[in-house]
Amino acid sequence: MDAAVLSVVSIGAALGLGAISPGPSFILVARTAVASSRRAGIGAALGMGAGSLVFATIALLGLHTLLTAVPVLWLVMKTLGGLYLLWMAYKMFRGARDPLALELPGSNGKTMQRAFLTAFTTQISNPKTALVFSGVFAALLPQQVSTGMFIAIPLVAMMIDGLWYLFVAYALSSRGPRNTYLRFKAPLDRLGGTVMAALGIRLIVK
Repeated sequence: MDAAVLSVVSIGAALGLGAISPGPSFILVARTAVASSRRAGIGAALGMGAGSLVFATIALLGLHTLLTAVPVLWLVMKTLGGLYLLWMAYKMFRGARDPLALELPGSNGKTMQRAFLTAFTTQISNPKTALVFSGVFAALLPQQVSTGMFIAIPLVAMMIDGLWYLFVAYALSSRGPRNTYLRFKAPLDRLGGTVMAALGIRLIVK
């Protein structure tokens, strides 16, 4: 497999495993779908995908600039990014068995457009999202980033978040699929934590 394609696939897999582990974005989409409507949940999912596109583009361009212009700053950033991924992995493991409260009284009636804007604003105003993207990119990007990768990686990030949260909105608006997902919350958290820990270690030592 071509190195650029392998990098894109690896980044997509890492972001996908990170996305399926419940966090603030998951809770926002899930609560919107549960407390408002499936349509509002879909709007929130699309907002998350759009926010991921923006953040992935910014992180990719920023990392490329640092890599080529300021090697020392790049070393500091990748070390801090690796430590943050390890901290995130620890939190995933620690909270694996914690219950996930989805019911949010008084939040019903949200429109699809309003849900989209809420999710988009939440996504692009969350510095943790930028750190995750930066950490994953730094760990898995090759030394030379082609033009095709500059286009493909943000689109992949958008599709992963968008499609995953569309599934979340669709499934968690129904009681049966919601209960099934929550039953597997602990192993999904542990899987996501393992991946994040491995990426953090690789980022620090490579």
